Amino acid sequence: MTRHTGETSPHLYARIAGILYLIIIVCGIFSEVFIRASLIVKGDAVATATNILASEWLFRIGFAADALMILSDVAIAVLFFVLLEPVSKTLSLTAAVFRLAQAVVLGINLLNYYAPLLLLNGDGVAAAFGTERMYSLVMLFLDIHSHGYDLGLLFFGLSSLILGHLIVRSDYFPGVLGYGLMAAAVVYLTGSFTRFLFPGFVSLIAPIYIVPFIAELSFCLWLLVKGIRTRPTNE
Repeated sequence: MTRHTGETSPHLYARIAGILYLIIIVCGIFSEVFIRASLIVKGDAVATATNILASEWLFRIGFAADALMILSDVAIAVLFFVLLEPVSKTLSLTAAVFRLAQAVVLGINLLNYYAPLLLLNGDGVAAAFGTERMYSLVMLFLDIHSHGYDLGLLFFGLSSLILGHLIVRSDYFPGVLGYGLMAAAVVYLTGSFTRFLFPGFVSLIAPIYIVPFIAELSFCLWLLVKGIRTRPTNE
């Protein structure tokens, strides 16, 4: 089985992965909680459009934060593959591919987030559609963006499930971190399928998202503070 030949590189990779993970967490929370939640008024297209026009740069910063999060996800997928490939090359590659698929979905989905700016600032758009219909289109694109986010989390959930399994099998990290990521994966998969299959229950399961937050933040902090504990075990 292939092993890392040096001690420095795996620890360096782990530290970089920790930094990227922190960027992902901060950017994700910032764009969702401090930007979208403050600008988008559920069920009120006029208020939402007014907020976006009044805070256009804040809305654009949300786009930049999401883009940085996605770019970091691409890099971290590669790093986790390098770190966990000695445990199982097939599984680590599968986890990386699912994570990259999530990045592709979320990257394309950013166009739905940006579309309201094109509608609200487009010359002749209001004349072509009418102001009321244009505002309705703004809400539609934002709603599609929200659903696209959950679609991406289906791929991320599968990636996290495999990643958690690899961590439990290895000696790189404490097994509890792996079990935490596996629990987070179950929450992501449950939440996403609920959004598409049972949308009326979305608000009921919202509190369980504290599980992924705790699990991923714990793994992030371990990567930043401890790095890699030992070499992985033999298969």
